[in-house]
Amino acid sequence: MEPEREPFFRAPWPVLALLVVILAAYGMQSYIGAEAVNYALGFSPASLTHGRIAPLFVSVFLHGGWPHVLVNSAFILAFGTPISRRVGLDAVGALAFLGFFLTCGVLANLGYAAIHPQSVNVVVGASGAAAGLMAATSRLMTRGPGLAPFFSQPVLSMAGAWVGINLLLGLAQSLGVAGLAPGANGAMVAWEVHLFGYAAGLFLFAPLLRLIHRYW
Repeated sequence: MEPEREPFFRAPWPVLALLVVILAAYGMQSYIGAEAVNYALGFSPASLTHGRIAPLFVSVFLHGGWPHVLVNSAFILAFGTPISRRVGLDAVGALAFLGFFLTCGVLANLGYAAIHPQSVNVVVGASGAAAGLMAATSRLMTRGPGLAPFFSQPVLSMAGAWVGINLLLGLAQSLGVAGLAPGANGAMVAWEVHLFGYAAGLFLFAPLLRLIHRYW
């Protein structure tokens, strides 16, 4: 009797569903015209002053190119998998996972707007939301049934590395060096979005688990 074959990887269905939506969205976006869609539906801080709320949410599912969308998809697959399993694979868990992802992305955009309130630069991509998943994953790096404390070594190490990388990215861009981030394809990167998304995921993961009664 042959042993049962294990799949190459097992990603939870909510993560796969999210990736299908993101990839399909960019496929449609590239068919229509990526730049035109980003200009019309991408988020810019100045758009908030005109009462445009929809780009806050829609921009999370828009991207600047296939390298951009593929890099973000890889991050979502890697860090979304443990989060999705932790919140559960039933309907409540799936909604919690997708809501958490979108909340991190929206708060990342709002954080960028708080720093650059008058900016007309268009921000698109799921990197802020993906950073939130990464931060939440750092709190799962513990042997106990609960979450790793904020001042534990895994949480501090991941946060320090992420902050350091993005501050260096911001410094490089201020010196005129652009396109250093994976998938940037030569474009400027809203590195502040990465930091605000990470902070959102770090601090909101525990309240999410308590809200759906799955902290332990």
